[in-house]
Amino acid sequence: MEPRVSLITLGVADLERALTFYEQMLGWKVAQQLPGIAFFDLGGLVLALYPHADLADDMQLGAPVTRGAYEGFALAHNLRSVQEVDALFAHLARHGATIVKPPHKADWGGYSGYFADPDGHKWEVAYNPYWTIGADGRIGLRPPG
Repeated sequence: MEPRVSLITLGVADLERALTFYEQMLGWKVAQQLPGIAFFDLGGLVLALYPHADLADDMQLGAPVTRGAYEGFALAHNLRSVQEVDALFAHLARHGATIVKPPHKADWGGYSGYFADPDGHKWEVAYNPYWTIGADGRIGLRPPG
């Protein structure tokens, strides 16, 4: 298997509400929408929004599992500066998004915070001084120091 993630599917309680959040709050554009599912092209990775019941059914799990505050994963969006992180959090706060953890200087040397989408999926927004972000938005990993 090649080392690549192609698609992340988020289970959502209300597809229209989730679409409104990602389109209006984050400014993302739907690349493809089919009945009951929507896809965003994130520059080499596709994010899908799919109702919880349909996603659980697709996995043959039956009813969706009760969701909690911590689910063992976070999605992340890296920006090019501390100022960009602060600007995005100010935008999110002005528009009523749930700020889980305001941005702050992190002990690993960067700057980050967390917000939640309407379904409780946690997003980290970070500036990492050890990584570069290309013009195409792809992360360039480089060791600290």
